[in-house]
Amino acid sequence: MPEAASRPRKPVPVILDTDIGGDIDDTWALAMMLKCPELDVKLVVSDTGDTVYRAKIIARLLEIAGRTDIHVGVGIPFDARRSYPQGPWVREYDLASYPGRVHADGVRAIVDTIMGSPEPITLICIGPVPNIHAALSRQPYIATRASFVGMHGSLRVGYGGSPTPCAECNVVNHTDACQDVFTAPWDMTITPLDTCGLVSLSGAKYHAVRDCRDPVTQAVIENYRIWDASGGGKHDVENASSVLFDTVAIYLAFADGLVVIEELGVRVTDGGYTVVDDSAKHMRCATAWRNLGAFEDLLVKRLTS
Repeated sequence: MPEAASRPRKPVPVILDTDIGGDIDDTWALAMMLKCPELDVKLVVSDTGDTVYRAKIIARLLEIAGRTDIHVGVGIPFDARRSYPQGPWVREYDLASYPGRVHADGVRAIVDTIMGSPEPITLICIGPVPNIHAALSRQPYIATRASFVGMHGSLRVGYGGSPTPCAECNVVNHTDACQDVFTAPWDMTITPLDTCGLVSLSGAKYHAVRDCRDPVTQAVIENYRIWDASGGGKHDVENASSVLFDTVAIYLAFADGLVVIEELGVRVTDGGYTVVDDSAKHMRCATAWRNLGAFEDLLVKRLTS
């Protein structure tokens, strides 16, 4: 398979920073990550909004997966526009009951994990980045000991495949933080809407996931149904997924053969747009698909294995 050509010999140590519990795609991405043997997950940190609520979703899914060796971090809370679309799934869950380690200061956990690692860490960010901004402020040297893979931006394509770029949510929601993170001296790879905004499962591919008996995959579908119901039932949850933006960032942490990668200067404007600017910091950008169908197949294979 194309992704095998760039697969590392040993698992890549990673930290996931996620605003799970908002859009359902973070839940799909976390499940995918747990089923990728190419990745050695050290820490998962909740980001933005009610970060305790988000950490509960992380912890419960890790318990279901039998991966309580993975540390959970509670990120910086933000009170504005609190939303709990997956709240029923963790209503009775006590974060203190998680058998593994829970870090009340998730930012400190990010810094300590990166600085204490004997090898470079890959930081996968699938939400806004106030945690990462704060971590850089506390210890700028993390940017020399980690690489950044993110689901961020809109370069030539907007939401829904629109030919008009837009201010993508993970950038515009904390623009100042994103500007600092995008100029830090780490190696960066991003999947903007140009690629991640085109991913969804339907038909036989979706049904394979929906009907899978694996506990983690069942939890994803259970959360999908709860999430959709909280938003008024706008999706055909029995036959198709929503857009699975964040799964592409998980893939890019260990392979890139299924996408077109361009080295581009990317600047974050004050309005939250990501514009191509050759004078800006250069990063690896997944700007188009070589084989979207093969990525969908890979996603299904991982979630049903």
